[in-house]
Amino acid sequence: MKKTLWSRLIICFLIAGVMVFLLLNTYGIHLLENKLKDDKQDQLLDEAKLISSEYMANFYDDKMSIENLNMQLKSIDTFLGIRVWIVSSDGNIIADSSYSKNAKDKNIYDINPALLDNTFTENVNNEEIFFESMLSLTHRINYNFKPRGYIILHTTEKGITEEATSYYMDVINICFLVYLPMLFIVFLYIYYISAIPLQNLIKAAKEYSSGNYNYALILKGLSEYRDLGAAVSYMASELSKLDDYQKKFVANISHDFRSPLTSIKGYAAAIMDGTIPHEMQDKYLNIILFETDRLTKLTSGLLELNSFENNGTFLDITTFDINNIIKRTAETFEGSCREKKITLNLVFSAKQTLVDADMGKIQQVLYNLIDNAIKFSHTNSRIKVSTEEKGEKVFISVKDYGIGIPKESIKKIWERFYKTDVSRGKDKKGTGLGLSITKEIIQAHNENINVISTEGVGTEFIFSLTKASD
Repeated sequence: MKKTLWSRLIICFLIAGVMVFLLLNTYGIHLLENKLKDDKQDQLLDEAKLISSEYMANFYDDKMSIENLNMQLKSIDTFLGIRVWIVSSDGNIIADSSYSKNAKDKNIYDINPALLDNTFTENVNNEEIFFESMLSLTHRINYNFKPRGYIILHTTEKGITEEATSYYMDVINICFLVYLPMLFIVFLYIYYISAIPLQNLIKAAKEYSSGNYNYALILKGLSEYRDLGAAVSYMASELSKLDDYQKKFVANISHDFRSPLTSIKGYAAAIMDGTIPHEMQDKYLNIILFETDRLTKLTSGLLELNSFENNGTFLDITTFDINNIIKRTAETFEGSCREKKITLNLVFSAKQTLVDADMGKIQQVLYNLIDNAIKFSHTNSRIKVSTEEKGEKVFISVKDYGIGIPKESIKKIWERFYKTDVSRGKDKKGTGLGLSITKEIIQAHNENINVISTEGVGTEFIFSLTKASD
C-alpha cells in the first residue's frame, strides 16, 4: 500500500477501534464487575442491618419464634435472591433461608471459618451447601450491647458476572458501534483539514520550482497551515527577487566586463598587426592600462563584497582619530580637486575625535564617498566633510553641491552595479560597486549610513561610528 496520509488515517482508525473494543471488553468489564460487587456489598450490608433491626431484636426478646424467623428469611431469599444464615455466637447455624442443601445445625467453623473473620468474602465454595461460588457478607449482631451472633448473607458471583456481561456490556458495545461512525467522521475531518492544504502546498512548490513565482498560494483552515502558506509565498517572492537580481547581475557584469575587454583586445590586436602607427602606440597602451585598471577594480570589488556576505572579513577594531583619517584621505584627492577646481572643506566639532572601528575599512568608506562627491560635483564647487559627536556616537558627513540623485534612484544606489542614468554618461571608470561596499562595511560595524539628496542641488551621505570610551 502506498504510504499516503489517507492510508495512515485508516490504519489509525482501525487500530483505535480495535483498542477501544478490547479495552471495553477486558479492563472495562473488570471495572464494571468490581463496581457491581461494591454495589452488591452495599445492598447486602443494608439488608443485613434491616434483618438485624426488624427481626433479630424480636427473636431475642422471644417475640418471634425460630419458625417465623425462618419464614421471613425464606421470603427474603425468594424475592431478593439472597441466602440468609443466622449464626450463634459459638458458630452454629440456627437458621438458613435455603430450601435445598440447608445448613441449619451445622457449625460455621466446619464450613468456612474465614467467613467470621472478613466482612466481605469472595469465592465461597462448599459443594455440600452451595451449588456455585458465592459472595458472602458477615454482619455482627449486637443486642443489649452484647454480641449475640452473626448474620451471613450469600449471593451468587455468577449473577453479577451475567449482569455485567449480558446487560451492561451489551449497552456499552451498542454505544461503541455508534461511536465508530462518529470516530470515522472525525478522521475524515482530520484528513480534510490536513491533506487538502498539503496538496495545495505541493502544487505551489511544483509551480515555484518550475519558475512560476507569480502563482498565488491561498491556504484556508488552521492558522499553522496559513502561516506555512505565507512563509512559502514569501520564500517564492524572495526567490523571484533573487532570480531577477541574478539576471541583472549577469547583465551588468557582462556589460562592465565586455566593454574594457573589447577595447583591450581591439587595441592590442591593432598594435600587433601594425594598424596603429608606432608613434601612437603609447596613447593606446595607456587606454589598455586604463581598461585593465577598471577590470582590476571590478574584480577586487566583487571579491570584497563576497567576503562580507560570507562573513569572511574580520574587522580589526582599534581606537583612532577619525579627523586625522579624514585629512589623510582628503589629501589623496588633491589632484582631482585641482583639475575640477573643487574646494574640500573639512569641519570638525572637536580637535580630536576618537572612534572604535577598523581604520582601513573606514578609510575605504571615506575614499568611496569623497570620490563619488568629486565625480558628481560641478566645476568650481565645494565639498564639505564634517564630524559631529552626539552621545556615544560620532556622525561623519560627506556633502556635495553637485547634480544630486534622482528621487527614483535613491533606494537603488546601494545595489551592486547600479548606476544612475546620469552617471552612465560620465562615470567611465566606476564599477557601480563603491556604495555597495561602503554599506557592507558600515553594517559590519553594526552602524548605519543614510543619504539625503535633491536632484540639481546636491547629495549628503551620513554614517555613524562608535565613540571611543575615555
